[in-house]
Amino acid sequence: MTEELRYHDPKRASDGLTLISYIYKEPDDPVHIYLVDMDGTVIHQWTVETALQSYAKLLPDGNLIYPTRDRTNIQEAGIRELDPESNVVWSYHCRIDHDMQLVGVHDHSAPDIPDGHMLLHTLDDHMVPEIAPELVRNPYIVEIDRAKDLHWEWRGEDHFDELREQLSSEDWEFVRNRIDTRYGFDWAHNNTLQVIPDNETYRKELGGDGPVRFEPGNIVFSYRSVDVIGVIDYPSGEIVWAWGPSELDGQHLPHMLENGNLLVFDNGTERGWSRVIEVDPLTEEIVWEYRGSPKEDFYSPAISGAQRLPNGNTLVCSGNQQWLFEITPAGDLVWEYEEPLREQNRGSDMIYRCQRYSREYCQPLLDRISHE
Repeated sequence: MTEELRYHDPKRASDGLTLISYIYKEPDDPVHIYLVDMDGTVIHQWTVETALQSYAKLLPDGNLIYPTRDRTNIQEAGIRELDPESNVVWSYHCRIDHDMQLVGVHDHSAPDIPDGHMLLHTLDDHMVPEIAPELVRNPYIVEIDRAKDLHWEWRGEDHFDELREQLSSEDWEFVRNRIDTRYGFDWAHNNTLQVIPDNETYRKELGGDGPVRFEPGNIVFSYRSVDVIGVIDYPSGEIVWAWGPSELDGQHLPHMLENGNLLVFDNGTERGWSRVIEVDPLTEEIVWEYRGSPKEDFYSPAISGAQRLPNGNTLVCSGNQQWLFEITPAGDLVWEYEEPLREQNRGSDMIYRCQRYSREYCQPLLDRISHE
């Protein structure tokens, strides 16, 4: 057991290995991505040649894929796949930003998207007079295959009017004011791209008389600048649902669970305290919430995320605090890992996200590194 592990209740915690992704602003120091066990022991680490833009994903064969943060050298920016020895075995050049989905490989399969395709959130800067009088940064999603061929693309500025249609007049006034007074250039700051899995809300909509919006294969997004989360219909690209300005505050990682609800890390950037919430998208009601006690003790104004685990617990990454913890549905703490690997990570003081994997999922990696 490492000194960073503050608490572990093995009877109630969801067993597995946790992938920890720090953010590195510059690639001057060695950059490491860690896989740790429930005792906080490092099982494996990757050393990367570039700065890390957000978070990494472990692939089923034991390789790792991550987005670079080479903003000073755009020709080197993109995603890279590493083998367990940290060798680059595949890469794709783009202005990668925040999130990516590997359909049917790491992430959910989708009816209309072939397994093996990747959806990448990238950026595109150009003039859009409808949004602002100056240059603006727009969310741009691309779908590629392993051969790097483009299959689908989506541009946020083309669906600006649809966003307005999905919000109440009060919420749209809030969005418009935010763009006009604070976030003209980075008007959306999308930080999420989730391919929706099969879920209960979709099945409820199929049996009703209204629109079907939460179909598997559609895409969840998160416009942090204007406190909005929403759903993109695939492949039409239409925004079919949006929510948030009256409730959210600088959120990260909204994603649909199999029960049809959305789990969201609500940062509370201006509020001064964070929470994790579960939202029923049909009623737009918060059906579960976790906050600190006192609430100011749990506060990450940026980055961060939460993951629902197989036993119903929730793994939380309070990124600015370098605080990882697992809670039961009742809010009981069953695992806590604080400031992990701090001495080895002088290049960063933030953990963008962590991800818990089952030992079965990690076995191909464990088999490969056991033969090193």
